[in-house]
Amino acid sequence: MATIIGGLATSHVPSIGGAMAKGQQQSPYWKPFFDSFDPVHEWLAKEKPDVAVVIYNDHGLGHFLDKMPTFAVGAAERYENADEGWGIPVLPSFPGHAALSWHIIESLIADEFDITMCQEHLVDHAFTLPMKLMYPDAGDNWPVRTVPITINSVQHPLPSALRCWKLGQAIGRALESWPGPEKILVVATGGLSHQLDGERAGFINKDFDLLCLDKIVSDPVALTHYSNREIVELAGSQGVELMCWIAMRGALSGRVSKVTSTYHVPVSNTGGAVLLLENTPVPKALAAE
Repeated sequence: MATIIGGLATSHVPSIGGAMAKGQQQSPYWKPFFDSFDPVHEWLAKEKPDVAVVIYNDHGLGHFLDKMPTFAVGAAERYENADEGWGIPVLPSFPGHAALSWHIIESLIADEFDITMCQEHLVDHAFTLPMKLMYPDAGDNWPVRTVPITINSVQHPLPSALRCWKLGQAIGRALESWPGPEKILVVATGGLSHQLDGERAGFINKDFDLLCLDKIVSDPVALTHYSNREIVELAGSQGVELMCWIAMRGALSGRVSKVTSTYHVPVSNTGGAVLLLENTPVPKALAAE
């Protein structure tokens, strides 16, 4: 049976890709953020996941405002990247795991989630940059197969934090019921607090970000009590990307422990954070007690 070995959450602002393309990882501005991936690289080298299920929000490359699904799951053998206009390099295609994708889709629909199924899907910087951060030396040979899952955080009405938590739980059940031997890492990308436009452009709420970094480990259900309006007020209009983190955490059903957590501001007017969690499966007999 498949095993969910952990969860990784990270910011995904396009300027991260620009810094990588220009070799600025060790510049004073960027060094604290990129150094935070050193323990992530060590953990990945030790655990060697086979699949990365990446939960993120698309910014118009795969889905646009004319057709914006609340939840979508990629079901392709490969996922292509394309020029988004940010000036960041286009990355090689990513290997998919179509059989696992269809298993997830069927399981989610059985759990009464209405899913958009994407047999062709362009993946944007919210998917590609975290993958590049995880595997900076991969080149054309990504060491994991991927399943992209998108959550709408662009076009209102948005799904609630509680709905995203329940989605994550349903993803976790789907992965745990997959009969293959794969070791699976669930990745969430986005945030934390930031606002790109309007009167509060440049808004960052460090206190709320640190609270989220704590609660996502110790008491994730507490984050589901915030309404979307409250999250926008506390984290900025783009801070609703926290939904992806909540869904990732919901997929981890075992004993969850923190491997590493870092927070650095600003990362291109964003509360930049990296969080790596280890998920130790609990035997069903113990889980029922």
